[in-house]
Amino acid sequence: MSLSPVVSVLISVFNAKPYLRPAIDSILNQSFQDFELLLLDDGSVDGSWKILQEYAVRDPRIRITRRENRGVPKSRNELLVMAKGEFVAVMDADDIALPDRLTRQVEFLHHHPEVVCVGGSYQLIDEAGRLLLSRFAVPETDAEVQAQLLAGFGGMHHPCLLIRRSAILRVGGYTETMITGSDIDLCLKLGEVGQLVNLREPVLQYRVHSQSLTERNYTRPREEVRAACERAWQRRGITGEFQAVGPRRPGSDRQSQETYALLYGWWAFNSRQRGTAIHYGWRAVQLAPFNLKAWKLFACALLKPLPDAEEQTV
Repeated sequence: MSLSPVVSVLISVFNAKPYLRPAIDSILNQSFQDFELLLLDDGSVDGSWKILQEYAVRDPRIRITRRENRGVPKSRNELLVMAKGEFVAVMDADDIALPDRLTRQVEFLHHHPEVVCVGGSYQLIDEAGRLLLSRFAVPETDAEVQAQLLAGFGGMHHPCLLIRRSAILRVGGYTETMITGSDIDLCLKLGEVGQLVNLREPVLQYRVHSQSLTERNYTRPREEVRAACERAWQRRGITGEFQAVGPRRPGSDRQSQETYALLYGWWAFNSRQRGTAIHYGWRAVQLAPFNLKAWKLFACALLKPLPDAEEQTV
């Protein structure tokens, strides 16, 4: 690693022990190696700090720090202060970066100086690492990304981003009063100083599970996203329309759990993951034994031929 690495990878860690090793390993095993990995333990009580210490001893590119819990936006801003790279890669402690993520994103930003932030599509996995979806499609051009962000949709998926550090510092980093909306707020601010683009191919495996920040606050994100959009409309002098409604993740109620079991099951089936489709089909049947849609999913997962091995996209 050079004295000033090309990329600073920032990971805020809070009680992520079950998923932390795969997340760190996915960065250390990148095809692009000129990076520093900055990890901040945000008051974990589950043994995450011990894992961070183990890795820091093994690899000089890793820097770790620890303090009491202050939340993700504050942690990310502290990591930004520590960062030395030309580019900043953001990732969550429960996700997995695909091996060529940094190679492709760094190359893209080097060839497109007008772009301040590049993301990408992603795969979805569950808490056990089972593949749910081969590629979650995202808007690719700046115009498409900005239109979705201004309407309240996830035009850029935050754990997929590689950002010019100069740009993120220019817009003031993360808004610390936003628990779950600081990611879209940052993207909206970045979109006012440069272009935002997504790569078509997946760069990350995004993990959905019941203990993630989004799912633990599943009714709050829309309120904060709306506030971020309204502030962006005001800054840009435009009249916007907030179109994103409803929670982005399953809640604790039975109906919501059933809805998402069906969704995950069909995603898995269409991604040629029969075992995962059976798992979620049976889960849907358990949640709603009189729902024919649940039984249909379960039966198809067991008996129906899988789709052709073409790329599956949502």
